[in-house]
Amino acid sequence: MAAAPVWSVDPRTGKQREQVAVEATAQEVDDAVRAAHAARGALADRTVRAAFLRSAADDLKAAEETLVEVADAETALGPVRLTGELARTSYQLRAFADIVDEGEFLGVVVNHPDDTATPPIPDLRRYKVPLGVVAVYSASNFPFAFSVPGGDTASALAAGCPVVVKAHPDHPALSELVAKVLRRAAARHGIPEGVVGLVHGFEAGVELVKHPLVAAAGFTGSVRGGRALFDAAAARPVPIPFHGELGSLNPVVVTEAAAAERADAIGAGLAGSMTLGVGQFCVKPGLVLVPAGAAGDGLVKTLTDAVSDSDAGVLLDHRMRDNFVAGVAERVALPDVDSPVTPGSGGEHTVAAGFLTVPAARLAAEGEHDLLLEECFGPVTVVVRYQDADEVRAVLSRLPGNLTATVQISAGEAAGEGRGAEVLAEVTPLAGRVLVNGWPTGVAVAAAQHHGGPYPATTSTSTSVGGTAIERWLRPVAYQGVPEALLPPEVRDGNPLGLPRRFNGVLER
Repeated sequence: MAAAPVWSVDPRTGKQREQVAVEATAQEVDDAVRAAHAARGALADRTVRAAFLRSAADDLKAAEETLVEVADAETALGPVRLTGELARTSYQLRAFADIVDEGEFLGVVVNHPDDTATPPIPDLRRYKVPLGVVAVYSASNFPFAFSVPGGDTASALAAGCPVVVKAHPDHPALSELVAKVLRRAAARHGIPEGVVGLVHGFEAGVELVKHPLVAAAGFTGSVRGGRALFDAAAARPVPIPFHGELGSLNPVVVTEAAAAERADAIGAGLAGSMTLGVGQFCVKPGLVLVPAGAAGDGLVKTLTDAVSDSDAGVLLDHRMRDNFVAGVAERVALPDVDSPVTPGSGGEHTVAAGFLTVPAARLAAEGEHDLLLEECFGPVTVVVRYQDADEVRAVLSRLPGNLTATVQISAGEAAGEGRGAEVLAEVTPLAGRVLVNGWPTGVAVAAAQHHGGPYPATTSTSTSVGGTAIERWLRPVAYQGVPEALLPPEVRDGNPLGLPRRFNGVLER
């Protein structure tokens, strides 16, 4: 049987642009993984891999015009958004290069023998080593930042792990181009091009997570697809870590005091956040608790006006468009669900933004309205009107894990008055990032960032954005009683590499 072709498709028209590849066979997946495995040694030198990461960042920037043009043709996300995303991706690569140079991520700890301790302490030297080949599953909605050159790839390479990327079918031509950029950057530093492998096809993705030389996986996508791969990773003869981002409602709680103080500003901010990128952000606010009464009514009116003025948009592919239209229709049909601005089809190839409202009492207990507690990918949010604090707590108690949770509070609550601290405490167990008086769309690449959360937001406690994302691809090793001459240089007494470390209980930098 001939291998299935991989087509680049224009989401604005639904028409095929060009055939860019064919779906990988099991043998081709094996070849890619083995080539990546063979490239591990070339990443061992931290200086070399930091230089590689910086070259990759520079080369992506140099190819910006071509890459953005192809990305826009395949995703319809627009040149402005895509140019910014590419800049973010290049910055992320450079940030990880700085982390590699600094060396703190190695977590070096040295303990000399101490016979006076109880129990006695032997000579112990601990640091972290790379796991091996990492399988990376690209996201649809971020063709740069969460795809071939994105955070999983950058952090894995920084850790010293080669990668094999399963390309997303929504941007295969871009994936091929970016992989070539990364491979050329690797070659300039004497690193085999196999350090960044690329495969296409659903079955290839399944084969990849099962491959015995794959040591870990990173995934960004749907609950259904991510859970299937997570289960496959756990069912292997030798299970591997699977760091998956699967889905998130990103709840928002608007206090009564906040609605009374600035209903218009909150309504406008919500409209901008939920429609940003045609609602295709993993941190889109999908469930918003708004007080019943006049202040909440004012917020809803502002939201209605702002969303009504938004233009129809193109989703990443027609399958997503169809799922969005069907999902919205199913939700609108539920009892006591209103749609002040009805989301759904905006034309043959587009969707219209909108939002739904529902009384909090409908979500406080298990029932047919549970569908509203599931993410609907696209420009829609659910506004839940609550009567009192008890209803807020009841709804929050039924929410799954999330990437973010947001609280909109008043000036007085920010100063410690009212329910601000109480609501903050109620949402903190639900999410990995908690915001006050902001909106969750926009994930800064920063050392203190955490992009993850309780299941199903993610399948682990790690972050996929920020410097600590590198920790996913490392494991600690302790050497006991090993002669100095045989120790890795990272843990020798003289600290020949000048690494930050803890030496006999004292932090050295």
